[in-house]
Amino acid sequence: MQYLLITILLFILELVYFKIADKFNIIDKPNERSSHSDITLRGGGIIFYIGILAFFIVSGFQYPYFFVGITLISIISFLDDILTLSNKIRIVIQFISILLMFYQAQLLGFPLWIIILSLIVGVGIINAYNFMDGINGITVSNSLAVLLLLAITNYEIKFAEADLIYYSIISCLVFGFFNFRQKAKCFAGDVGSVSIAFIILFLMALLIVKTQNIIYILFLTVYGVDSILTIIRRIMKKENIFEAHRSHLYQILVNENQSNKLMIASFYGILQFLIGLIIIFSTKYSFEIQILISSLILVICGSVYLILKKSLIRKYKIQ
Repeated sequence: MQYLLITILLFILELVYFKIADKFNIIDKPNERSSHSDITLRGGGIIFYIGILAFFIVSGFQYPYFFVGITLISIISFLDDILTLSNKIRIVIQFISILLMFYQAQLLGFPLWIIILSLIVGVGIINAYNFMDGINGITVSNSLAVLLLLAITNYEIKFAEADLIYYSIISCLVFGFFNFRQKAKCFAGDVGSVSIAFIILFLMALLIVKTQNIIYILFLTVYGVDSILTIIRRIMKKENIFEAHRSHLYQILVNENQSNKLMIASFYGILQFLIGLIIIFSTKYSFEIQILISSLILVICGSVYLILKKSLIRKYKIQ
């Protein structure tokens, strides 16, 4: 009953936000780099933060530093949705928010070099997650896949309060109801993609600290391969990696190849879920076996990505 009530509450609050966004013209206008052609409400992903707010209240204020961190990063991301802020301001707030998250996850007790590296990786993951939010359904598909993997792992290894994961899953389902459509009712906006990335990053930090096993980072394999290899290609072409673009593999598949956007979004999520199950299964074996399986996953995914993307670039003569 608790989860049903939360679902109804979040559904109503999402509809309330739509009224506010419509009144204050918080919209996403298509441009030459967009994968959509209609003006659509932006910031519907604020429901991810609202879901965490609900958890924070219902749970008796658990994970306070994490909550402060996600509040800061959600506010700055929402302001960026409506005002377009300086990259420097956003990055500073992201670092502060992730530091608060790491303090909550007890990661700050590790050696300084691990903390610094984790900060850089954390900021990279959050921004990559934001850059990957380019077609209907892809953020919610990938996020649901990762959250389900975390829920499965949490059932076997208690590393987080289960309701934190369940409330996040409910938020994704509510958002997905409005976004996972050929013509979306709303887009996540920076506030949505950044906040759900922050939630997932926190849960993964808790898991990695609990198990002392970095292999769980491969719960982000699909997004990671597409993001990193796309960034490398853009750097080689001397492009500004912070500017909007349409060069991710999923964007080429949808925009140039005319593949169904929801099918591509679903494929990304399903593939990530299957890879995650392999990762969970591999943790039952020795460290050497885990490294071997992880390496095979990365090599296979990277190779398939490069072969497919190269063929599409040639086929459509993409610069």
